[in-house]
Amino acid sequence: MKKIYTSVWLIMVGLTVIGCKQAPYEFTTSETKRIISYLASDEMNGRHTLSQEINQAATFIAEEFKVAGLVPLDGDNDFFQEFNLINTSVGSSLVLINEDTVSSDNIMVMSSSPEIVFSGDASSVSVISAEDDFRAKFGNLRRGEGSQIVLVDTAHTNFFKRYSQYFKTSSTVEGQESANSVVMILTEQAEITSVNVNIQMKIEKLPIKNVAGRIEGKRSNEIVLFSGHYDHIGINKAVDGDSISNGANDDASGTTAVIELAKYFKSLGTPERTLMFVAFTGEEVGGYGSTYFSKQLNPDEIVAMFNIEMIGKPAVSGPNSAWITGFERSDFGEMLQKSAEGSGYEFYADPYPDQNLFYRSDNATLARLGVPAHSISTTPIDVDQDYHQVSDEVETLDLDHLTNTIRAISVGAKQIVEGTLTPKRVDVNEID
Repeated sequence: MKKIYTSVWLIMVGLTVIGCKQAPYEFTTSETKRIISYLASDEMNGRHTLSQEINQAATFIAEEFKVAGLVPLDGDNDFFQEFNLINTSVGSSLVLINEDTVSSDNIMVMSSSPEIVFSGDASSVSVISAEDDFRAKFGNLRRGEGSQIVLVDTAHTNFFKRYSQYFKTSSTVEGQESANSVVMILTEQAEITSVNVNIQMKIEKLPIKNVAGRIEGKRSNEIVLFSGHYDHIGINKAVDGDSISNGANDDASGTTAVIELAKYFKSLGTPERTLMFVAFTGEEVGGYGSTYFSKQLNPDEIVAMFNIEMIGKPAVSGPNSAWITGFERSDFGEMLQKSAEGSGYEFYADPYPDQNLFYRSDNATLARLGVPAHSISTTPIDVDQDYHQVSDEVETLDLDHLTNTIRAISVGAKQIVEGTLTPKRVDVNEID
């Protein structure tokens, strides 16, 4: 009889456990609105990477990750992945060509070194002549190795002035500084006998942070990454008295999706693959958050990256559709299509190839390392009137659509998360 009672008790306990099994997390428009309304509020002051307010946003995201039940990444004590951004600018300069002083307006410097000193003749320097393609030459210089002094013909004055304003201050992630320096000098002098350069750089160390958490899966060395950037552009030119670029669509919408997807996948129990959820900083100023993140783990272990960017407005193809950048670079998009069959939702290739969107978000950093890394978006970027404007506020978004898109991504990701589908790697030789 004792055995019979024990068996009955075990059955009853089993039924109780089954009955108490946690139901999958429900995506709701009210929760979507709560999260995005805080991230895109005036209180955040536009979430510029180097602002005080972005730290408030980071704290909010970390608390949401904690509530969702995530744990920090290996080696971290909290959800903050902190690092330093190194900003460099010219402190003082003295540049002479044929003993004539060159105006500081005609000097462009890209360097992480505290000092640049050079003395030589024309044979020791590079030249961008009037016939050269300035943009191509400039790109080669930025990617090249070795320090260079470069003389630029005044035929390229317009490009030079435009680029020099943009690169007036340059930034890099600490630990990844280049030992190389490039000094470009705009000059109309044809016969050059001597060039002398003495430049002292101003170097600032600025702390910034990603917010990252994970759900440990059965396969610890197979990672599915969900990401969005939580920074924006801060204060902009005032329009009707409003100067705050709230960044509701760009990219509080993607960050909201990352938070909600974390809650959803955590509610399903232990996944087959390990899931990481990251809110990147510094996307708007050079992709520094994703650059740092990519150096902290083995990219070969990331089987897919769902980078979520600007999903607050319906696509031109309809409210139940989203497009994927770099669709042709892996079979990631095809797998989302397969997973979404019968769901009423459609994933398709980026309809704006001329916008070069594959390279304009954090996915590109991981794709350059071979990761099947793609951005998912819905906004008609070619005609959107609110992109990088003070009008990018929650009121301009369709929150039902946003919620539905988050739900669709959870469906599209299902088989990759479960480990039944694995996208092929991106060919790094085909990435610029």
